[in-house]
Amino acid sequence: MSEDLTPTARERDYLVQIYRLSDRISTPEVYVSTSALADLINVSAPAVNRMVTRLREMGMLYHEPYQGIRLTEAGVREALKQLRRHRIAEAFLVTVMEFGWHEVHDEADRISRALSEPVAEKMALMAGNPQFCPHGEPIPTPEGVLPELQDMLLVDAPHNVPLEVTRVRTREPDRLEYLAALHLIPGAQIEIIHAAPFHGPIQLQMGLDNRREFRIVGHNLAEMIRVKR
Repeated sequence: MSEDLTPTARERDYLVQIYRLSDRISTPEVYVSTSALADLINVSAPAVNRMVTRLREMGMLYHEPYQGIRLTEAGVREALKQLRRHRIAEAFLVTVMEFGWHEVHDEADRISRALSEPVAEKMALMAGNPQFCPHGEPIPTPEGVLPELQDMLLVDAPHNVPLEVTRVRTREPDRLEYLAALHLIPGAQIEIIHAAPFHGPIQLQMGLDNRREFRIVGHNLAEMIRVKR
């Protein structure tokens, strides 16, 4: 890849979507299918294949037949730089413009595609230089470095120990509104009281003081919540 070859906004968007897809599965080091990418961004397979070829030629991703695609180090770095703009835009929309956390994902996608670095940094300053987006995801550094979080899925967390919600992985507005109504947002203090077998519902105690409030969440929803001790 040549030193002056900088991805366009459309190419950065693809890199971010590949990163998101691989991050949902495991890590950016795993291969994902081009058909899954086409489904995620709702474009045709030929269009995805053309972009994959372009990004491979730029040194942004690897493409292995029968395995799929994965980002190179340069691709991950560019994806995280764009994710920084996106998550800053989300924080700005919530903190400064007072949108709900369920309203900002798609708006931030549109805004971040056109954001220059100076404008993104000014928005971050106005939002209080946040380290996390409203959904609890860490904001990468300007260099494209993502701080690691030592958290786990709620469904894998131990029972009867104090836990804190760190982030939620869904961006579906109705699910986010429901989580907010249950107060299952980043920073919430909870304990798992009981989990029904065979992927049944999970009973939570909210708060760690003398006031005992309880919530019941389904297993599918609990798989979208991450917590730490």
